[in-house]
Amino acid sequence: MNLVLRLLDGVDRPRLRVALAVLLAALASGASVGLMGTSAWMLSRAAELPPEHALALGAVGVRFFGISRGVFRYTERLVGHDLGLRLQSALRLLTYERLARTTLLGRRRGDLLTRVVADVEAILDLVVRVAIPLTSGAVVILGTTVVLGAFNLPSALVLLFTSLLAAVAAPLLANRLSRAADAAAVPARGALADVVHEVSRTAPDLVAYGADGAALAQVEAADAALRRAEQRAAWVRGVAVAIQVAAAGAAVVAALVIGGHAVAEGRLDRTMLAVLVLTPLALHEVFGDFAKAAQTYTRARVALERVEAVLDAEPVGRGDLDAAASDPRPGIDLADATIGWPGGDPLVEHLTLRVGPGERVALVGPSGVGKTTVAATILGLIPPRSGSVAVRGRVGYLAQDAHVFASSVEENVKIGRRDATRAQVTDALARAGLPVDPGLVVGELGSTLSGGERRRLAASRLLVGDYQVVVLDEPSEHLDPETAAALLDDLWASTAGAPTLVITHDPAVVARCDRVVRLGSATAEG
Repeated sequence: MNLVLRLLDGVDRPRLRVALAVLLAALASGASVGLMGTSAWMLSRAAELPPEHALALGAVGVRFFGISRGVFRYTERLVGHDLGLRLQSALRLLTYERLARTTLLGRRRGDLLTRVVADVEAILDLVVRVAIPLTSGAVVILGTTVVLGAFNLPSALVLLFTSLLAAVAAPLLANRLSRAADAAAVPARGALADVVHEVSRTAPDLVAYGADGAALAQVEAADAALRRAEQRAAWVRGVAVAIQVAAAGAAVVAALVIGGHAVAEGRLDRTMLAVLVLTPLALHEVFGDFAKAAQTYTRARVALERVEAVLDAEPVGRGDLDAAASDPRPGIDLADATIGWPGGDPLVEHLTLRVGPGERVALVGPSGVGKTTVAATILGLIPPRSGSVAVRGRVGYLAQDAHVFASSVEENVKIGRRDATRAQVTDALARAGLPVDPGLVVGELGSTLSGGERRRLAASRLLVGDYQVVVLDEPSEHLDPETAAALLDDLWASTAGAPTLVITHDPAVVARCDRVVRLGSATAEG
């Protein structure tokens, strides 16, 4: 995977970390096999009632393998998870950086959340549940076969064959049979998250209009699709595990038969028979999760492809805000611009609009004509279909449905300016007509605030920032006339000299603007 290789390049000494994790995992698994073999030999030797000193070496071996298994497994978990979490952190940071440069419009929120959380975490599974176990397991298989081959080559060859059957053939079969189900489970989980998000977000409206039954049916349908994919994958995994158990049993029986003949013929010490018989059990336990690892690989690959789709999205707008903010003559210039949402028909065609320093221009028109779409284009969230859109200066935006985070009032206001002080936040709140404690936690989606208070909170974000270009989307919404007029007074005073585009249906707001541009015809100019 190119994405994993790119991320590894950003990790300090990646090859050493990978090699160390694999080595520690192999030592931990090898210690488990060694513990079983040493214990089997010690029990067989003890049955002969030898002098106590004859068992000393076996006792030391049991202690060594027993302690080292835990130590190696613990350190392998530390090293492996450290590597996986470093890659996960790098991928998540890269994802958020890309999202900041691309438009979120047209994306399903629940599915996008799944991509940036669960799908990004798939890289950790790829490291600790796929790459390290499979690689270390191969090392242990070869090492165990070589050691047993020194005592009885036929038993070692049978063990190698059954190991390949259980560790290679069964996982490949599981991967092949459940590939479609595993690949479908990842987007199905995203679809379920998206439906649940939409239903929970709109629950009051759904209940009020009696549409909750249909919405819950959509949730059940999405859940059923995910459940079917998971059940198919689980069934295949069960078959693969059955093959692995059968291979382990065959290895034990073959070792018993072959070893028994070797003991009878005097070619093998009888104390080694138990070693030949019981060691395959420990070895097969090492790759008991290989079938699941093969399925995890498919899911991780699909999940990371979904993340790559986010990373490969075309960036829009200007990312250098500092350079934009230093523009000596801010303004908005749209020349013969045709505008529309991605994948949809154009909403506004051949729009020419210029807003110069100090101008306040009202953009009006019927609902659905494309006024907010024009704002999204000016903000750089969607590219124009044709024509040109030029914005000079850093843009401040008062959204019609500005999101309120489940945090303090101060943190919500500081979205408009990250380095704002408490005094600046308090001043912005006062000018927005919201004299509340900046430390007040507003709850999920601002549930502790009224609609008007949420509107004033959004306005305070704009007031606390130092913006050269201002776009206001329905600034008087949810406000009484007196409060709306006072808020506009503060906005006008705070943005004096800034080009200001006001999207509104309110005649009182239109009356306070310098010019009016009306949408609703094929061509609009202003």
